[in-house]
Amino acid sequence: MKEVISLQDIKKSYYLGKQELPVLKGINLIINSNEYVALMGPSGSGKSTLMNIIGCLDTTTSGTYILNGKDVSRMEDDELADVRNIEIGFVFQQFNLLPRLTAWENVAMPLIYAGTGKKEREERARAMLDKVGLGDRAHHKPNELSGGQSQRVAIARALINNPSIILADEPTGNLDTKTSVEIMDIFSQIHAQGNTVVLVTHEEDIANYTHRVVRIRDGVVETDTRRPKGNVQTNETTIA
Repeated sequence: MKEVISLQDIKKSYYLGKQELPVLKGINLIINSNEYVALMGPSGSGKSTLMNIIGCLDTTTSGTYILNGKDVSRMEDDELADVRNIEIGFVFQQFNLLPRLTAWENVAMPLIYAGTGKKEREERARAMLDKVGLGDRAHHKPNELSGGQSQRVAIARALINNPSIILADEPTGNLDTKTSVEIMDIFSQIHAQGNTVVLVTHEEDIANYTHRVVRIRDGVVETDTRRPKGNVQTNETTIA
């Protein structure tokens, strides 16, 4: 299988004055194309820092990060910004939608940075909203949407550039149980259509949707467990 993410001896420290605060202490991790992976760990374990590095939102102190054959651990900020926009689709707990823009305009934002014309942006954004069941909410603003609808808009935005990886940080953290199930069903369908999905969660029932659970503790990989696909939690919701 093709390696999408390859982390080799990744270390990350922050500094408080002259005091070094090591967070990641030598992470080795390979994620292949079309894997569905949960990153788990207690608060302070380093999982959020690891997610930020995988998402090219932060850089390593040392070690090598190869993303789709590119050594992103050696890139400058402007190069990392290009990688983020092309290779990675982000879904956040807080949705991170722009309040003054409509649903389709929020979905189309990554296409602006990619230089896509307005007509094509709107057509592609509306098509993506249809896929997540929100075609009739294209002109609604975030304050006119429920939490579940807002997260669907965020998922559509994450998918709009056909990225190599969907990276989700606690994607159901602000949602009730029923809505969480609906959102995780969408992620399962995204994975079934060929995407690589990596999500950060502290909830075991959310991790049960994935096929591999990587547990981080004290800045290192504590366990890395794959499960048979027949044991993965699924429901009936589908996306077109």
